[in-house]
Amino acid sequence: MKVLGLTVLFLLIAVNEARVFEKCELARLLKSHGLDGYRGYALANWVCLAYYESSYNSRAVGPRNSDGSRDYGIFQINSRWWCSNGQGTTSNGCNKSCSSFTNDDISDDIECAKRVVRDPNKMDAWYGWKNNCKGKNLSKWTSGCGV
Repeated sequence: MKVLGLTVLFLLIAVNEARVFEKCELARLLKSHGLDGYRGYALANWVCLAYYESSYNSRAVGPRNSDGSRDYGIFQINSRWWCSNGQGTTSNGCNKSCSSFTNDDISDDIECAKRVVRDPNKMDAWYGWKNNCKGKNLSKWTSGCGV
C-alpha cells in the first residue's frame, strides 16, 4: 500500500510539472498560430519575448507586481490589464481567467498576446522584450529551427 501511495504521489507531481518548450518547438508552434510577421513583428521577437518573460515555461506565474497584479503563462499576461485572477481591479482585455494561461495549451496565450500588441504599447507592453529584444539582432532565436 505504501508503494502504491508513493506511485500516486509521483504521478500527481509529474502531472503538475510545467511544460517547458524547446526553442525550435516553440518557434514552430508560434509560426503555426500566425505570429510570424503579426503586426510587423518577426517570429524571432515572439521567441525572444517568451524566453525573457517565462523561460518558455507554459505554467509560469510571476511574483506580485507593485500594483498587486501578477503575470501568467508563457508570455506573462498581466492580471491588471489582460486577464482576471479574481483579485483586485482588472480590465480583462482578453476576457479570460488568468489560470487559463497556466497550462500546456498555449493557444489562448497566443490569442491574448495578439490582443496585447494591437494595443498602442504594442510589444513595449512586455519589459522582458523591451529590455532584451527590442532593436537587437534576433536571428539566434530562430536559427536552426527551419522556420
